Amino acid sequence: MSRSISITWIEPARQHLIRHWRDYYELCKPGVVALMAFTAIVGMLVASPGEVPWRALTLGSLGIALAAGSAAAINHMVDQRIDGQMWRTKRRPLPTARIRTPHAVVFASLLGVSGLGILYLFINPLTAFLTFLSLIGYAFIYTLYLKRATPQNIVIGGAAGAAPPMLGWTAVTGSIDPNSLLLFLIIFVWTPPHFWALAIHRREDYAKVNIPMLPVTHGDRYTRWNVLFYTILLVAVSALPFVTGLSGLIYLTGAMIMGGIYLYYGVAMLVSSDKSLPMKSFGFSIIYLMAIFAILLFDRYLPYIKLALS
Repeated sequence: MSRSISITWIEPARQHLIRHWRDYYELCKPGVVALMAFTAIVGMLVASPGEVPWRALTLGSLGIALAAGSAAAINHMVDQRIDGQMWRTKRRPLPTARIRTPHAVVFASLLGVSGLGILYLFINPLTAFLTFLSLIGYAFIYTLYLKRATPQNIVIGGAAGAAPPMLGWTAVTGSIDPNSLLLFLIIFVWTPPHFWALAIHRREDYAKVNIPMLPVTHGDRYTRWNVLFYTILLVAVSALPFVTGLSGLIYLTGAMIMGGIYLYYGVAMLVSSDKSLPMKSFGFSIIYLMAIFAILLFDRYLPYIKLALS
C-alpha cells in the first residue's frame, strides 16, 4: 500500500519536473544568481590568498546559490500579478501559469532549506545566518514592502544583493572581516545606478503597475542625475581596497579604467537624447562589476602566480 502511494505521488512529480525544468530554472533568475555566486567565490579566494578553500568553493558556493535561487523564486511569486501586466516580465512562468503557485512554494522552500542547511552543517553557522538574513531581506523586506513603499527601494534593498562577497569571506574565515565589508560596499553602491538605468528604460511598465521606482515618482531627468551621482560615488568606493592595502596598483588601475567607462555612460545619459543609452549603461554595469572583481582577484593572486612560475 505505502509503495503504491509513493509511486502515485513520485511519478507525476517526476513527469512535471521533466516538462517544466526550464521554467523552474527561470524562477531562480539564473543570470542574477550566477553573478552573485561569482562575487561570493571572489570573496572566498580573496579571503584566503595562496590557498584554495575547496569546501567553501564547492559546498559554500552551492549553499549560497541555492538560497539566492530560493529568494528569486519567492520574488517571482510575490510579483506574479504585476509581472503579468509588465511587458518585460509577462512571459515569466507564474503569470503564464506554466508553473502553479503551490509548486513554486514547494520549490522555493526546498531550495532555501537545502541551501541554508548545507551552509549550517558543512560551512559555519555565521554564514548560514547571514545568508538567511540576505534571503529575508530580498525576498520579503524588499519585494513585499520596500519595492511598493518608497522610490529609494533599490537603495535600501540593495543591501541583500550586496551580501555575497561577504558571505564568501565568512564561509572561509568564519568571521566578518572589515575587508569583506568593502566588497559589500562596492556592490551596495553599484546597485542603484545599475537598476535605475533599467528602470528609466521601463518607466511606463512600472508606472502602469504603480511601483514607485525613481523615474516614476521623480521623473527621468532626476533619475539620470542620480545615476551619475551614484556612479561617481562608486568610482570613489571602488578605490578603497587599494587604500586599505587589500589590493595593489593593478586593481586600482583596472578599477579606475572601468569606472571611467561607466562614468562616460552616466554623463552620456544626461547630455544625449539617445534612447538606447540606459540599456547600454545597464548592460555595461554587469560587465563592470564582473571585471573589477576579476581584476581584484588577479591582483591578489599575482604574487603567488609569479612564485609558481619562478
